Order: sequence, then C-alpha cells, then structure tokens
Amino acid sequence: MGRPRTNDTTVGERLVECTTELLATRPQESVTIRSVATAARTSTAAVYSLFGDKEGLIAAVRDRAVAGLFQALTAVPASENALADLYALAVAYRRWGREHSHLYATLFGGVQPFEPSGTVGTGDPVRPLVAAIDRAVTESVLEGEATSIAVSLWVTLHGVVTLELAGALEGPTADVTFRSTIHAALRGWATPAAFRRLRDGDLAPVFRK
Repeated sequence: MGRPRTNDTTVGERLVECTTELLATRPQESVTIRSVATAARTSTAAVYSLFGDKEGLIAAVRDRAVAGLFQALTAVPASENALADLYALAVAYRRWGREHSHLYATLFGGVQPFEPSGTVGTGDPVRPLVAAIDRAVTESVLEGEATSIAVSLWVTLHGVVTLELAGALEGPTADVTFRSTIHAALRGWATPAAFRRLRDGDLAPVFRK
C-alpha cells in the first residue's frame, strides 16, 4: 500500500481523536463505528477503509497512547542519582497523564489489556522505568527483582494519578500526596544505606520538585 493521501491522514487522525474521547467518556459498548464516524463527521466506510474494523481503530488509539507515554518518559534525562531519576520518571508519568487524560484513560482503563509484568518491548512505556530500576539495583540503591519493583512502583503511581484524574485529589493535596507516596514506595524497596539517606532527608530537595 502507498502512503495515505493527506485527506485520508486527516480523517484518520480525526477518527482516532474522536474514538479516544468517546472511549474515555462513555461505556465501551456504546462506542460503535457509527458513533465514531458521526463524531468525526465522516462515513463508516472511512473507518473500515482506514482501520479495518472497530478493533483496529481501538488499537490505533492505544498505539498513540503508548507512543506518547514512551516519548514522555524517554525524554527524562539521566543523572548520577538513581533515586532522583526514578522520581523524575514518576513526575513525567504524572504530567503526561494530566495533560493527556483521555489517552491515559484508554490506555489504562481496560479498553485493551495492559500487562506491566509482561515482556518489555523496545517501545513499551515501562521500559525507561525498568531500565532505571535495573541501574538502581546494580548500584545497590534498591534491592529486589527488577520486574517486581517495576510493577509495585507502577501500581502505586497509577493509583495516585488515577485518583487525581478522577478529581479525588486536587491542588496542593494532590502534590503532597504524590510526593509522599512515591517517596514511601521507593523507601520500601531501598537498601539499608539508601533507606537511611531517604529517612534522613538527604534527597529532600529532589522530592520537593
């Protein structure tokens, strides 16, 4: 197949955007090809032509979310402090979720299965997190199996961000809760020496960001 014409690309982007919004704001079963086509001001034939079927359209939405989150996390620069890097990744994850709440909802809201404990591919959003954890374990900052640590931190982070997006946490309360929760999660996996540094506040400036 050749490259899609500009008009096809525009229609495709509009369909993905409308599908994202509908999936994030309505029950999944109510999102049909017809409802998406109507919202995008195009025909159902365009959906079949560009994406094949509803599953193909949903997959395109998920691919956009995965790529966006991966880009946000890989943009976080590494430093000499493994714990600071992990916290910076958590901050970037939260920021992306807040700025792309509909994509976040479609990615982690059960529209398609997300398995953070599965094989980490080159474009997997959790890859930067796992790489940072591997480094922290190697440097004896965290102790444990890297995948277990990654799942634990992701579950913690996802819980805080989901509550914030739902409006259960707002303003300064959300900021304080985020910092203290991520701090506690990292402290739970820290080696004794790193734990003392966290307890004594050596990294306080980092966790105030």
